[in-house]
Amino acid sequence: MKLLRFGTPGAERPAVLDKDGTIRDVSSLVADYTPESISPSLIKILETADLSSLPEVPAGTRIGAPVARIGHFIAIGLNYADHAAETGAPIPSEPIVFSKAPSSLSGPNDDVMLPKGSVKTDWEVELAVVIGKRCDYVDEADALSHVFGYALCNDVSEREYQAERGGQWIKGKSAPTFGPLGPWIVTPDEIPDPQNLDMFLDVNGERRQTGNTRTMIFSVAHVISYLSQFMVLEPGDVITTGTPPGVGLGHKPPIFLKAGDEMHLGIAGLGEQRQRVIAR
Repeated sequence: MKLLRFGTPGAERPAVLDKDGTIRDVSSLVADYTPESISPSLIKILETADLSSLPEVPAGTRIGAPVARIGHFIAIGLNYADHAAETGAPIPSEPIVFSKAPSSLSGPNDDVMLPKGSVKTDWEVELAVVIGKRCDYVDEADALSHVFGYALCNDVSEREYQAERGGQWIKGKSAPTFGPLGPWIVTPDEIPDPQNLDMFLDVNGERRQTGNTRTMIFSVAHVISYLSQFMVLEPGDVITTGTPPGVGLGHKPPIFLKAGDEMHLGIAGLGEQRQRVIAR
């Protein structure tokens, strides 16, 4: 099942993509997809509903981020060996954990705004996980049972802020629009193996990233279990799990985004995103 939200920013409503590819408004069944509503029982409600009787969402309607008011927006750095190599970083012995501000969350096709004075804004196609059940010291073998669904994420990053301004990576990861998510959350029954998903990202029609989640250093299950040793993960929390090689920073010389650029990215089974880069 594919869950999404539609409408103007701040006024999105919940929807489901039905088996015929029609977006159906499910606000009569659930007020929104929030930390309070996300649960296995919500999936059962949506699976048993007569979706064909629910209103169609008009074509061309804006698609928002597929979950609202997230608590944690956690990210894993250098989680692909070939990406670590292109940045000149050693292979991490444990997951590198940082956060993105929840306010960076945006719709999958919304414009990406360059921060004022930014000269090193970069792209990162990533597999994201939405937590569906509370995780507190979860075993790796049980970790995937706590997943509500998977989504496509673009972990947009300002490299100067991230690496040259001191402090933590969060400064380079958290500007408004730096967290495009969606177009939908795909439930685990449609993604039997999150460690075998092809992924790509183009900039201005030129392929920049090509990868597969099988080359992750730390699997999705490992990441969830690992994080649960240090914090409680709650329904609605988003974890974005790292990027394959081909980021702008890894090119020689580096290539960064500028106003007018267009990004197109996707992950098999999780849909695609398109963003235009604008100056703030």
